[in-house]
Amino acid sequence: MAITQKCQYALRAIYELACQRENGPCKIGAVADAQNIPVRFLENILNSLKSAGLVDSARGKDGGYFLAKPADAITVGEVIRFIQGPLGPVECSPRTDDDCILYDDCVFRPLWDKARSALEEVYDGTTIQDLVNRSDNSCHGPECRCGKKNKI
Repeated sequence: MAITQKCQYALRAIYELACQRENGPCKIGAVADAQNIPVRFLENILNSLKSAGLVDSARGKDGGYFLAKPADAITVGEVIRFIQGPLGPVECSPRTDDDCILYDDCVFRPLWDKARSALEEVYDGTTIQDLVNRSDNSCHGPECRCGKKNKI
């Protein structure tokens, strides 16, 4: 299963919002700059993530985007499924015999099912907070990547 560029951008945007959570809402330009995502593409992605209840936004001078729920409650698998659909190495893996005439006799199905289970274990077992914890890119200077002044 290949992760699309859109999905990578979505994951990186959520990661950036998680990194900057204590600094309040992040401006879209700051998220785009920090994660090297085109702003116009990021606008669409954040709006999609907002409709999924993963991010939210605040208007005004101090407004921007922020996570709608804690980073430890958002899994990588949840984001991938929302952006790309079901996890699996091939499209037929999670389907039933109604979708494929070869389903019952498919010699590859156990292999695809095993690969799908492995993907689910990795992606569903990794939260955005896990990624933040592995990173040393958190904001420690006087100004964070989000453009807000940091308390030091």
